[in-house]
Amino acid sequence: MTLVAGVDSSTQSCKVVVRDLDTGAIVRTGRASHPDGTEVAPAAWWDALLTAIADAGGLDDVAAISIGGQQHGMVALDGEGNVVRDALLWNDTRSAQAALDLIEEAGAQALADGTGTVPVASITSTKLRWLRDAEPDNAARVAAVALPHDWLTWRLLGYGPEHESPSGPVLEALATDRSDASGTGYFDPVRNRYDRGVLELALGHDVVLPRVLGPSEAAGTTIDGVPGIPAGIVVGAGAGDNAGAALGLGATAGDVVVSIGTSGTVFAVSPTPTHDASGTVAGFASASGEFLPLIATLNAARILDVTAKLLGVDHDELGRLALAASPGAGGLALVPYFAGERTPNLPDATASLLGMTLANTTREGLARAAVEGLLCALADGLAAVQGQGVVAERLLLIGGAALNPAVQAVAAQVFAEPVVVPEPGEYVALGGAVQAGWALTGKRPTWPVPDVASPAPDHRPEILEAYRAAAARAR
Repeated sequence: MTLVAGVDSSTQSCKVVVRDLDTGAIVRTGRASHPDGTEVAPAAWWDALLTAIADAGGLDDVAAISIGGQQHGMVALDGEGNVVRDALLWNDTRSAQAALDLIEEAGAQALADGTGTVPVASITSTKLRWLRDAEPDNAARVAAVALPHDWLTWRLLGYGPEHESPSGPVLEALATDRSDASGTGYFDPVRNRYDRGVLELALGHDVVLPRVLGPSEAAGTTIDGVPGIPAGIVVGAGAGDNAGAALGLGATAGDVVVSIGTSGTVFAVSPTPTHDASGTVAGFASASGEFLPLIATLNAARILDVTAKLLGVDHDELGRLALAASPGAGGLALVPYFAGERTPNLPDATASLLGMTLANTTREGLARAAVEGLLCALADGLAAVQGQGVVAERLLLIGGAALNPAVQAVAAQVFAEPVVVPEPGEYVALGGAVQAGWALTGKRPTWPVPDVASPAPDHRPEILEAYRAAAARAR
């Protein structure tokens, strides 16, 4: 039996999944936590990766591995391979003004045409601009820039400041893939090349950037001397987390993934690129050779968390309460911008509860309004993606909240497209295993992904119409 491993190095934790190459069956798993915060020492990710690998029973019998990771994080390296400063993560918003500065200097349309993305605070280019403006001495030391998964792949291959090559740490050995590179703000996923002009506009000078590998290419193999990592394991190119999840789900053109985590994402595998000058839809690349137009919301499962806490119930009871209320919650609408919002781009917004009456201001009404607010916000994101010409034939609803019967039932009412709920799983890590198998054999594995629910279509367009009217009033 040939085994391959996939990794999800996410914001909160590192997960490792070991799969049987022939069947896709999960053989074993491991996990380790990451530090909290929006600024993290990359060494913590490396330690967590080694811990998660050990927790998964090690890699002695594993033939290939690939890492999916949180996108956009800035890992700045000096000429000796040392990390210049702690990495700024995607959710660090201190670079919001830097994003505006880049847009003003380069132009939104030019950035969208050249890179597929109009930068916001999450994008790597804005973090480099912040570094240039706020910490010029650190910026001047930067000799290479990597993303979290790039840096971990590099470490798996034996590189780093302790590398014993006569030439020192080989920055040119850094490698990435199109999906993660497309989230930097200085990579063109259509022409498959870096835009050095945007990079220099951000950081102030040119640097080494990871070579961009194809979906089936290997970054190299592991070598002797890396603690806990046997030599000779094929290391795949890796991927950004959303692209990795699409691989793990087996998503193809026509599939749209609606992911309900702490934040939410809507993304689709598309054969054609997008160039949204409004900045709403990011024109990322997929990990399978296509494109991955994507929107992100700052508020998703946390909407249910705060409402359940307010009502003094768990998520199961919140769902039961929601299903006891009528569609539309009797006119009660929750515009759920508890943490500001990215789609629409309202970083200073707050949540609003509108349409309260004596009849609808009930526990059931509030629960229903919370579920509808969550899904309507994501439906607006789907509309933005479809506005870029993306065809949606079915929606794959994933994340812990997707298992709630109320979320499933309301999704079938809010979305016009058929909704499918795949079996719960660590889809980024599962996608990493797909990529590992692809790099090992040259053929993309096609493993089955069971569904656990397919709610009957019950489209109620009036729910989304009422939500949009409430959102317009709340701004």
